Amino acid sequence: MSEFTLHDLQCFDAVVRAGGFQAAATQLHRSHPAVFAAVAKLERQLGLVLLDRGGYRVQPTDAGRSFHARAQSLLRELEGLRGHARQLAVGEESELRVVIGDLCPRPQVLAMLARFFAQCPGTRLALYFEAVAGPAERLFDGEADLILHGIDKRDPRLEWIDLCKVPFVPVVAPALLSEPLPRAPGPERMRAYTQCVMRDTARHTPPQDHFLIEGARQCTVADQLMKKEVILLGLGWGHMPRFLIEEELRDGRLRSIAGRHLPGSVEELVAARRRDRSPGPVASRLWAHIEAEAPALRRALAGTGEAASAPGPSPTPRRSPSSPSARRAATRARSPSAR
Repeated sequence: MSEFTLHDLQCFDAVVRAGGFQAAATQLHRSHPAVFAAVAKLERQLGLVLLDRGGYRVQPTDAGRSFHARAQSLLRELEGLRGHARQLAVGEESELRVVIGDLCPRPQVLAMLARFFAQCPGTRLALYFEAVAGPAERLFDGEADLILHGIDKRDPRLEWIDLCKVPFVPVVAPALLSEPLPRAPGPERMRAYTQCVMRDTARHTPPQDHFLIEGARQCTVADQLMKKEVILLGLGWGHMPRFLIEEELRDGRLRSIAGRHLPGSVEELVAARRRDRSPGPVASRLWAHIEAEAPALRRALAGTGEAASAPGPSPTPRRSPSSPSARRAATRARSPSAR
């Protein structure tokens, strides 16, 4: 078997993905004959027929599909190496895009970011706020370098640093109630009251609404602070991060209705990034900064009762699958305009 080149492999990959030689040539900015010759050469060198050229669209053979699947890791490594070389060539990044999700205790998280970027005057922080599935969507769409939110830890595309656990509690203000409620009311009792839910900022991710009371009226808000005001004024009830309502629970302005039917939930706040992207020097230092600051962040939050400590003895990046993160109960809804 003769040696094949990366160019031959890239041409084959483009033909499989595009479904034809001309489309692959356009994608690669090559001529049709050049792409055709590269794939034919690859087949000769391997001693395999990789493509079935008999139909309307070029299709990989069984051997071609198997070979193409194994080639993906090499091509991804190549793209990562190119990205790393580009970062080395241009030096430090001029901008880093960070998304803060609705799980975040903002004062502590913003202070952590401020301490870092004060030492990087040449790099601009592009800061965004997204809710529910919005942060992960921005990350996978290539519109964020880092997110601070909850993730599905089973997703092998991600690596993360544990920051803290965020309990969500179903709460109601006495002003909303038309009659006394039992200590732990069921969904049928709460259906009579407006449920305040969080608007999902994702644009194309399928909506995933959890623990919504079917048939209940809904009031949709953009962020947790607005949601808190709505609930305090008796305009609706809903699930809130405990770190935002500790004082109101203590002084009776809000009442927890957590119980067997409305148990609440616990979300894991993490810093997450994509494994297939090669971080630049500033992004790498930010990652190390978050790792170093994570224990202090957990202690600060746990010390005020705002959040529980994160799992595990250290905040090192996790890459192996674990149990799925619990979803915020009754906080998620996508408005029609956001679809």
